[in-house]
Amino acid sequence: QVHLVESGGGSVQPGGSLRLTCAVAADTDTRYCMGWFRQAAGFRKAREGIATIDNDGRIIYADSVKGRFTVSQNAKKTLYLQMDSVQPDDEATYYCSLAHDRCNSWWFLLRERRDDFGSWGQGTKVTVSS
Repeated sequence: QVHLVESGGGSVQPGGSLRLTCAVAADTDTRYCMGWFRQAAGFRKAREGIATIDNDGRIIYADSVKGRFTVSQNAKKTLYLQMDSVQPDDEATYYCSLAHDRCNSWWFLLRERRDDFGSWGQGTKVTVSS
């Protein structure tokens, strides 16, 4: 059973920073892929993968956030997303996700708009406003 709880969202000015946190209750002793995706408001807006980290510490970033966002994980598997140089296009609800699979599969299934890419939490909203 997987239980993920995101926090840290809120309002941030363009160019500002925000740190999201995901508390994890799940089996992390086996292969896993943990990551963040976001979904902007609007009809049929697609989920967008942001960053993933696997049980070996390998990290993948979406091109849209590379160099601005940093994903990390502590010893308790709590997942973080440090958001720097935030832009208006970053406004969205951010979700933490876990899959007991390779991260390549997570990214592929997400891009295919599949719902079986993994489990996710309730989300935390990030608003970008000056």
